[in-house]
Amino acid sequence: MREIVLDTETTGLRFREDNDRIIEIGCVELVNHMPSGKTFHVFIDPEREVPAEAVAIHGITTEKLRGQPKFAEIADDFLAFVADDPLVIHNAGFDVPFLNFELQRAGRAVISFDRVVDTLLVARQKHPGAGNRLDDLCRRYGIDNSHRTYHGALLDSEILAEVYLELIGGRQTALSLTEETSGPSLATSKTRARPEPLPSRLCDEDHRRHDKFVSTLGENALWNTYAQTGRTE
Repeated sequence: MREIVLDTETTGLRFREDNDRIIEIGCVELVNHMPSGKTFHVFIDPEREVPAEAVAIHGITTEKLRGQPKFAEIADDFLAFVADDPLVIHNAGFDVPFLNFELQRAGRAVISFDRVVDTLLVARQKHPGAGNRLDDLCRRYGIDNSHRTYHGALLDSEILAEVYLELIGGRQTALSLTEETSGPSLATSKTRARPEPLPSRLCDEDHRRHDKFVSTLGENALWNTYAQTGRTE
């Protein structure tokens, strides 16, 4: 199965009201939930100035974008890379409308939300009440994002690919070859005890929210029996 992890950077937040435009697209290809090494990355001339408040977020200046292709010039390459495969996007409600605005301007078909996996929605369902920004999820899953001094479409896509694998169950697959197939396939790896336990990914606030929820279950809740053996992470 092929999936594309995607992120964009823009001149602002409102393409209709303020004529904001996409200035960077970054994509990472996943095959069977594993990075293949193939990426798509491009800077785009937005045909307008990049406001200082946007530069403060992603560090991409108007000067840096001079001479870069316009969106219409990269639209076909972008569409060829993403093909018809599922798109994995964090806060797709922002990126997809921006992409569709640009695609419509370029006379290309728009992207349907039916093919989009919004990791923000997935994270909210998996971790209700907790912070679910990309940085929050990196902290929760122990993913190093210390090199992320600015937002960047390709860098954020690479980080999101790691977060996505954790959201859907972690890196619990191993590459194997079988006689029945002519190529690699994914098989569930055997569980082995770690020589040293991993450090907790939960903060004090996570524990507090959990304890508050458990207190609503009543005295006969099954969790109370489990909790007597001590809390495990």
